[in-house]
Amino acid sequence: MGKRDKAILVTITRNERPEVIEEHLQELAFLARTAGLNSIGKVVQGLPAPDARTYIGKGKLEALKEQVIAEDVAAVIFDDDLTPSQLRNLERALNPADREEKVQVYDRSLLILDIFLRRAQTAQARTQVELARNQYLLPRLTRLWTHLERQRGGTGTRGGAGEKEIETDRRNIRNAIAVLKERLAKIEKQRQTQRKARSNIVRVALVGYTNVGKSTLMNLLSGSGVLAENKLFATVDSTVRKVVLGDIPFLLSDTVGFIRKLPHHLIESFKSTLDEVREADLLLHVVDAAHPFHENQIEVVTTTLREIGAGDIPTILVMNKSDLLEQRGDLEEMKGYYRQHGYDKIVFVSAQTGMNIDKLKQMIFEEVKRKHLTIYPNYLKNGFEYPLLPENVKVEPKG
Repeated sequence: MGKRDKAILVTITRNERPEVIEEHLQELAFLARTAGLNSIGKVVQGLPAPDARTYIGKGKLEALKEQVIAEDVAAVIFDDDLTPSQLRNLERALNPADREEKVQVYDRSLLILDIFLRRAQTAQARTQVELARNQYLLPRLTRLWTHLERQRGGTGTRGGAGEKEIETDRRNIRNAIAVLKERLAKIEKQRQTQRKARSNIVRVALVGYTNVGKSTLMNLLSGSGVLAENKLFATVDSTVRKVVLGDIPFLLSDTVGFIRKLPHHLIESFKSTLDEVREADLLLHVVDAAHPFHENQIEVVTTTLREIGAGDIPTILVMNKSDLLEQRGDLEEMKGYYRQHGYDKIVFVSAQTGMNIDKLKQMIFEEVKRKHLTIYPNYLKNGFEYPLLPENVKVEPKG
């Protein structure tokens, strides 16, 4: 562990069960690790609501300050969003004037935005994330956060050059936001043209909580080499591949994973990328069936789909990692549970072992064929030929 990559996690509990709190902290630690930070400790306080000034109470804040100094911590990460005043107060409290290396204060949204910025590859994704990050940081600029990429150290004094620097940075961010919005509008026009050219073919989109195996499943179904890592948000850019099942072609897209408390600015900025989801004819909602809180993750995804206008699209629930359920002897019980709750379009698979992948393909084929016949009603009926995807249509995003 490096000297300046240590982080402390902070959250409050509002009477949640201990196992839920621990799961949320594990997810936050995973986010931190994805951002290159190693969590070495955690602060948990029971409060009905965050303290208006410093998120946690005065006593907990003093204990946190002592731990930060003793462990030479580089970052403190909060599992909620901080208000601009909370952020300012926390930075002042954790960064006394005589501290040489300043402590970075992250809230959950900024951490996620930073991860997205690291992982975005295409021009569209980079522009979207930069826009979301600028919009989020604008009201939160402080003396210690006077630039977007990395905080600058300061003396901690008020007024003077520091305040002028903040005003300059605010003006620069506003200008950057205007430029990014204009750039994004141009990219979106290009994407709309691409989507129009693909309107004569059925579209299927993989959706799900982050790190549930969507990219692995994408590779299995399409034979492509999409990045698949055991990291949160391994896929930020939308990836589209042409797939043929039986004699029916369709486009399969792998989209960004969802997560609880996904930053609002990020959802807004990613609306054009999420068009791949909104305009899909079929969704494959991939779930980590072996995760102890997979039902909560299902709810997060379905809620997000409703928020972006994709709640009514036909969906197959793909319960991935079911080989682990089988090893634990829980598979039949879970199948019974979902049957009782009315899930008819559901399949238990393992993208790693290939378990029930043929069954999944058959389900996809039946749904895709149904939609395909509405586009080409004479197909099969009279054996007519029909136009496939034009050769000049690009189905992979270009940076």
